[in-house]
Amino acid sequence: MTAIPRSRTCRAAWAAATCVLAVTGAMALTGCSSEDPDAGTNGVGKLPADQIQAKTRDAARTAPAVHLSGTVVTSGRTYTLDMQLKAEGGTGSVTSDGATFRLLRIGRQLYLKADAGFWNHADGSDGAAGKLDGKYVKVPQGDPAYKKFSGFTDKDVLLDGLLTLHGKLAADGHHDQSGTRTIRITGDTGSGGTLDVSLEGKPYPLRLVRGGSAGTLGFSEWGKDFTVTQPAKSDTVDYGKQLPTS
Repeated sequence: MTAIPRSRTCRAAWAAATCVLAVTGAMALTGCSSEDPDAGTNGVGKLPADQIQAKTRDAARTAPAVHLSGTVVTSGRTYTLDMQLKAEGGTGSVTSDGATFRLLRIGRQLYLKADAGFWNHADGSDGAAGKLDGKYVKVPQGDPAYKKFSGFTDKDVLLDGLLTLHGKLAADGHHDQSGTRTIRITGDTGSGGTLDVSLEGKPYPLRLVRGGSAGTLGFSEWGKDFTVTQPAKSDTVDYGKQLPTS
């Protein structure tokens, strides 16, 4: 039997090893390139930005309920909201100019609950403040306060007004909101606002940064029901057609 020269054996082994490394490297590169950030998601991350916005607005509109919290700046005033909303009503707290009050809406009836300090500031006197302190005050539908505050308790009105980015829409990559994968869309590269949309389950909006420094809001508990309860008569004040603050 003729012996194979050692140099030829070494060259063959080196060639085989090089081939294995090349194949392994190619497989690794193929694996990396095939990673899809939208794998296992609801698929909206692959859509154009305008379609993502349309789908998240539809999802929000058809959701039975939502919890939203954060800030909204309107007419130069900052409101800090912590609200639960659904079609039948809403409840939660609003803080503005250092004063916090609660809002409760059941059907079309709106109630406002605040301490004496709030009513003193609103009325400019302490005449009615003692009677209204800590009570659910019925807000007449014709009163200016109704128009001013009822929107904070109206799911459709509030979300329709908020979930709109301004300017040219674009996708801004994949992100994460409290452990949930999102796709972010922007208006005018962010100056018109940014919106993070869930890639898991329904494409609900999860975080909104409004354009023009007009506030930041988080959305959670989509579809989680809650109860709005009529306050007891002993805790309710009805001033009729007009509040004493008007």
